[in-house]
Amino acid sequence: MADVSGSTGRIGSLDGLRGIAALWVLIGHAMLLTGWHLPLIGDPDLGVDLFIMLSGFLMVFHYQLRESKEPWDDVSTWSSFWTRRFFRIAPLYYVMLAIAIVLGPVIFESRMTIDHFLNVTPQLPERYLDGSLENILLHVSFLFGLSPGHAFRTPLPDWSISLEMQFYAMLPFLMLFVQRLGWLRGSIFIVVAGAVLAKAIGHAGITFPMPAFLPLKMHVFAAGMLLAGALNARSGRAFLHFALALAFVALPVGGGMSVLREAVRLGLVTIFFALIFHAHLPRLLARPLNRLSDFMGNRFCHELGELSFGAYLIHLLIMQPVIAKLIEAYGHSISDFQRFLLSIAITIPITYALSAIGHRFIEMQGQKIGRALTKRRAPAV
Repeated sequence: MADVSGSTGRIGSLDGLRGIAALWVLIGHAMLLTGWHLPLIGDPDLGVDLFIMLSGFLMVFHYQLRESKEPWDDVSTWSSFWTRRFFRIAPLYYVMLAIAIVLGPVIFESRMTIDHFLNVTPQLPERYLDGSLENILLHVSFLFGLSPGHAFRTPLPDWSISLEMQFYAMLPFLMLFVQRLGWLRGSIFIVVAGAVLAKAIGHAGITFPMPAFLPLKMHVFAAGMLLAGALNARSGRAFLHFALALAFVALPVGGGMSVLREAVRLGLVTIFFALIFHAHLPRLLARPLNRLSDFMGNRFCHELGELSFGAYLIHLLIMQPVIAKLIEAYGHSISDFQRFLLSIAITIPITYALSAIGHRFIEMQGQKIGRALTKRRAPAV
């Protein structure tokens, strides 16, 4: 009933959504750093929320594809899942982390130029200059998102990487729980538990500079999971999952709770549902949505989606020095809008060229290692 290719088990429109999410974050950061702003597009946190929802959906979707061979009640499935996800994320992240630490002083100097020019509160030096063993070990182990003092302490936008790894660590347990209680009751319990824990740490005076702690974003992951759980459901059940996903993302958890932001989050869930479940909708809507879904799964969008992780990690290392140089060269002689256009015209080609190199020579090689380590051998006769 959903837009899944029977031959490949692939949902093409998700490639386009991943690509859009990465561009959204990049363009949003460019607006923040150049002083030119548009509502919604200039909010990179919303692009991250789209990434989070996609992650929740994809993890459940891929599990459903492998369920007959890799059931969650088999502990070996957990180790295979964790190994594949580690080698999907860690290789490129480790390379970019090392580069970010080495370039920290250069990036910090650029950021000080930008903050002074825009007359905003300067970033704390330790975010860019902390090369301590403690900070490095916490980032290498992906545990930094559990520490308020280290969750936002490199030049990379990597707070969400620890968040993602926390979600991967918990996913087998979440899936077993959902299988026992059912999607609706199970997901409600998970989201309520996460929201209660998020509120409890807030009342205890524990604050995170970014929502890097899983309970702060569990409701967004759960919205994506819930939509994936409806892939084989009838229309009535699918719409029930959709309504509950809307309720999840509307919860006032995880920061940035303005009316406009909440409307956008609801819109993201609606678009997500419409692209994947358009067969459930009236024909007048289903046909154009089917064409849009096909377009978002074309070769260009597929490549854009493949490069999204690299673009997310790399773009700030390129963008901040570029904008600082533009400020030094032109100052107020060009408008904020002109500075924004110049910054993305320079940053986007460089970022995606480097992402393509990283994808081919680091990400793909890491994925091959992950598949090789988890390849199931036929039993000896």
